[in-house]
Amino acid sequence: MKVWWYFPQLFWICILGVWTGFCETVIEQVCDSENCEDLDQVLETYSESKTIVEYHWLVKDKTMSRVIEKIVENREQDEGMGARVRRSIGGSQLRNLDPFLLLDEFKVKKPAGFPDHPHRGFETVTYMISGSFRHEDFCGHKGVINSGDLQWMTAGRGILHCEMPEGEELGHGLQLWVNLAKKDKMVKPAYQELLDKDIPRTTSDGVTVKIIAGESFGVKSPVYTRTPTMYLDFTMEKGSTLTQVVPDGWNGFVYVLSGSAMFGPGDKAKLGPAHHTLVLGPGNTLEVKNNSDGVCRFVLIAGKPNNEPIVQYGPFVMNEQHEIQEAINDYRSARNGFENASKWQSSAVKG
Repeated sequence: MKVWWYFPQLFWICILGVWTGFCETVIEQVCDSENCEDLDQVLETYSESKTIVEYHWLVKDKTMSRVIEKIVENREQDEGMGARVRRSIGGSQLRNLDPFLLLDEFKVKKPAGFPDHPHRGFETVTYMISGSFRHEDFCGHKGVINSGDLQWMTAGRGILHCEMPEGEELGHGLQLWVNLAKKDKMVKPAYQELLDKDIPRTTSDGVTVKIIAGESFGVKSPVYTRTPTMYLDFTMEKGSTLTQVVPDGWNGFVYVLSGSAMFGPGDKAKLGPAHHTLVLGPGNTLEVKNNSDGVCRFVLIAGKPNNEPIVQYGPFVMNEQHEIQEAINDYRSARNGFENASKWQSSAVKG
């Protein structure tokens, strides 16, 4: 049986699927296939499918490499009490990237730091690159985040806490803010904490990755993300290449910590230098090649957008303006999640 005999059926499939761009995929499948039995199976599968979307993925698992849509240089600025940060997400050039509200690369040494301050409506993810940070909150949770360690804090309905460098060494790390969906904004505060030794990692062909959240090279992180998120710390040796799956429909970006590499497919690849943020376009993979003279280290962060209104007032992030006012009133009145706020001070503030 010849392939062209299937075109009448495929034509109507394309008419139904054209609004989502599936026609191109169907025709490519026909043109690429030399096995009529495979086409029979495709058509039979489609006839049993409930949606064009299901059919699309059954027809062809099409890989689409993400291109870099925007590159932003991240310069140092003051933050907190004498701290210096490079703001990737959350600055004037890239206000947010749903579901991400902020990414700071911070370098802080005593007596600078981030004294007592509140949060509501999102999660903070602190990942130490070197040095140590002491964390303490008004619920009695406290501890030290050392080099390579991770703290994933769900602020939920309310947290008042303090983050200060521990010891005399410079504290160098990343803090990511992940927005919570409306249904999760008022959950009870919670922590997930992993020591450096407990964060999964693997190495392949000159590429080493720490899997903070999500999956890479078949290795998964144990971190639970209420807002589906991937957070990967890559180190690529000179001459190495990488193809990393990034779920279709998720918003993603790269922040380059050191060195440089080419990001994107083939002749569309763009240079990503240190201390720059690269916003990814649509697709389901990211291609990277380190053709520089040294090692390149970067984090790849992506997440499923909430597609909800974002109203932010400093450390409070909600969906509606009246909810922001409620958060301010709750904090000032020490109620509805902030019950201990009026009578608590961190040990760092007390001195």
